[in-house]
Amino acid sequence: MTRARTHIWRLLKWGRMLARHGALSGIERDPMTPVPVKRMIRVARFGARVPKKPAYADALEAIGPAAIKLGQTLATRPDLVGEEATHDLLRLQDRLPPVSFDRIEETIAQSFDKPLDQLFSRIETDPVGAASIAQVHKAETTDGRTVAIKVLRPGIEKVFARDIETYEWAAAQVEAMGGELARLRPRLTIETFKRWTARELDLRREAASASELAEGMTAEPDFVIPEIDWQRTGGRVMTLQWFDGIKISDRAALDAAGHDRAALAKTLVRAFLRQAISEGFFHADLHQGNLFVLPDGKIAAIDFGIMGRIDRRARLWLAEILYGLITGNYRRVAEIHFEAAYVPPHHNVAEFATALRAVGEPIRGLPVKDISIGQMLDGLFAITRDFDMPTQPHLLLLQKTMVMVEGVATSLDPDINMWETAKPFVSEWLRSELGPEAAIADRIREDFGTLARLPQLVRRLEAEFPDPGGAPPLPPLREIERVRVGGGWRYAAVAIAAFAAGLAGSLLL
Repeated sequence: MTRARTHIWRLLKWGRMLARHGALSGIERDPMTPVPVKRMIRVARFGARVPKKPAYADALEAIGPAAIKLGQTLATRPDLVGEEATHDLLRLQDRLPPVSFDRIEETIAQSFDKPLDQLFSRIETDPVGAASIAQVHKAETTDGRTVAIKVLRPGIEKVFARDIETYEWAAAQVEAMGGELARLRPRLTIETFKRWTARELDLRREAASASELAEGMTAEPDFVIPEIDWQRTGGRVMTLQWFDGIKISDRAALDAAGHDRAALAKTLVRAFLRQAISEGFFHADLHQGNLFVLPDGKIAAIDFGIMGRIDRRARLWLAEILYGLITGNYRRVAEIHFEAAYVPPHHNVAEFATALRAVGEPIRGLPVKDISIGQMLDGLFAITRDFDMPTQPHLLLLQKTMVMVEGVATSLDPDINMWETAKPFVSEWLRSELGPEAAIADRIREDFGTLARLPQLVRRLEAEFPDPGGAPPLPPLREIERVRVGGGWRYAAVAIAAFAAGLAGSLLL
């Protein structure tokens, strides 16, 4: 186990890099920051030239791959790092210098039992993308298909294991200080980050995620997922279908190709809602670098390392919350928060509904370009503080992805109204899930499931309470209080008296 002084040394070293980019200024000025943390920040920045405008993304890119991924996680937590830092951290899109092709080729060769020339007829030596965990090369298979090969960076697992251990240690120390930081649950944020990373470091799991997402998106033909080449995929190498398209961030190229950007924005929003609400399994890294527009106008997504999952009950709550905000039914939104135990029960539902109205009414019906996201977030964070709402880790990815999707959609169509775009899909899904037919179907499925489990339940009862056989039933034994005396258990005085009485009776017989 790594010693505390090693963690402290790493934190001071990283703190120094953050200080040089001005990334610690906001934390140091925040009145909620514990005094020990402020002292450590002052030590880290001692003698450093601190710029006036913080560059959070640049600072984390300078620290290394694990810090980049941590920054992407923190981008889901504006309540922890603030709106300014969150906005800047969304720039983190894993642009790093590539690893030499010799080492990449060695990794590919070690991943398969076959020689490379039996799998690929050509692999381009220059990568098309180099990220913090892996890099991608264009290639051609022996059967003539153009594919993309994603390969993990050599030694990346050790780097992440070392850094995550320090992140966990630091989060535990900060959370133990109590107060506002304990409510924000930083340890859960690091645990979420750890789980994301574990999935990304096994490319077989990423391939499986892409395959599962493709099955769920059959109802959205304008949003496509690349096919996986399972015969050329392993833990450190993934091979998938190659797409020729225009990056969704290149608006000039989209216009030149004659694409309808407003239609693309609606397709993206609807595809995300389909994933998050209808399927409960969504692509959680939908930034502009992972989205392309194909010649036929379809949107193609890549990079399935970070995926989110929401169970059906949470999806129903989420859909009702969205629909309530869209229609202005703040009372129902408040009730759902209490039903889901997002708000502690000692608070008042009507008061919570009024607080939601104060945030929702100023922005309802406006296009995104006319909404102050900062004011909205300030209002929402004030609500979470005033009503003692703990962080919900299962919704962190969803919050992050919603911000990303909104950003991409508004870059395509500044006049898009996210609420109105979402309303038809959400209302249709709620009707299908909460209507009388769905209720009857759920009841039938639940009752038949209970009946099917009855034989197994009887067998378990028989195993727990077997036939007593020929022995007579045992006499009932009364309960005897026990007390703790010294290093072991001793009977209380009543037990000792009973034992003495029984012994005397046996002697008389």
